[in-house]
Amino acid sequence: MTNVNDDRFVVFDRVQKSYDGRNLVVKDLNLEIAKGEFLTMLGPSGSGKTTCLMMLAGFETATHGDILLDGQPINNIPPYKRGIGMVFQNYALFPHMTVAENLAFPLEVRRMGKSDRESKVARALDMVQMDEFANRRPAQLSGGQQQRIALARALVFEPELVLMDEPLGALDKQLREHMQYEIKHLHDRLGVTVVYVTHDQSEALTMSDRVAVFDDGRIQQLASPEELYERPENSFVAQFIGENNRLMGTVDRLDGGSSLVTLDSGEQSSALAVNCGEAGARTLLSIRPERVRIGDQASENVTKAKVLELIYLGDHIRCRMQVHGDDQFIAKIPNSPESQRVHIGQELNIGWAAKDCRALDVG
Repeated sequence: MTNVNDDRFVVFDRVQKSYDGRNLVVKDLNLEIAKGEFLTMLGPSGSGKTTCLMMLAGFETATHGDILLDGQPINNIPPYKRGIGMVFQNYALFPHMTVAENLAFPLEVRRMGKSDRESKVARALDMVQMDEFANRRPAQLSGGQQQRIALARALVFEPELVLMDEPLGALDKQLREHMQYEIKHLHDRLGVTVVYVTHDQSEALTMSDRVAVFDDGRIQQLASPEELYERPENSFVAQFIGENNRLMGTVDRLDGGSSLVTLDSGEQSSALAVNCGEAGARTLLSIRPERVRIGDQASENVTKAKVLELIYLGDHIRCRMQVHGDDQFIAKIPNSPESQRVHIGQELNIGWAAKDCRALDVG
């Protein structure tokens, strides 16, 4: 059973960061990370996620607040004494050293004996399936191989915490996706705590136990990947995580957790009342493309649509429509014999269930 200290392995307590003394790039951050957790800090450029990671690593200093690791304040502890593994986007391997020497370096710094170094290097190379490359130099490796070595170097001294800053950003799409699964499987096997930074939402959803979505120096929502995608708490999270249809309107009435919204087109839609204010307030309806029902399947919130574009994507057809004057409304039609076939220029009924439609802030 997880104890209290394990639940608070990494703690950001009211942390702020300013570079110029006036503008805060991180604003009152309160965050607890459990031991063994894979937590991703996700957000656009300038949202504060990388600054948070650098403060945890010790490369930046908090302007205000405390950062604790396993119950101990680390604000004044230099990076090399924190015992944290680090993986960067640019690999940061020593070009004049062999792969084995690169991995042995953090062990030498910790004054580990030669035989122990050799066994730990061999174990780390086996961990990332790079045993045959021990005597090569980084320049003789592909990008994916270099990233595996950078990952092995971060794990070779068996840290309890590993930080990863956009580690797959330099890789092509196919290799990037492959490495996502490799890193996740390593995490599952080793039980090490990982704090991962990325701006790629699909990467965050694939790998994480929880995701902290950053914007403007604050966490907008902290939740599991499923929770973030299915139940975004505000319009920023709904728009940033996955594809999302947006319809503007005004709250007509509220009834517990439900709402009735009059759209700008004059039609009405029922929706979950998530973050929409009182009756009379402006709101944004959020509907995922895969939750849009077409033709005979449309039974709730039914409205007219005109098909503008069809893109074949293998497992589904991406259908762009004009709905309520918006010509960027998307529906994903499963590629199956049971799915209704549509054609460009067709006018048809579409709809969505109230439970799949969220009334949010206007952003």
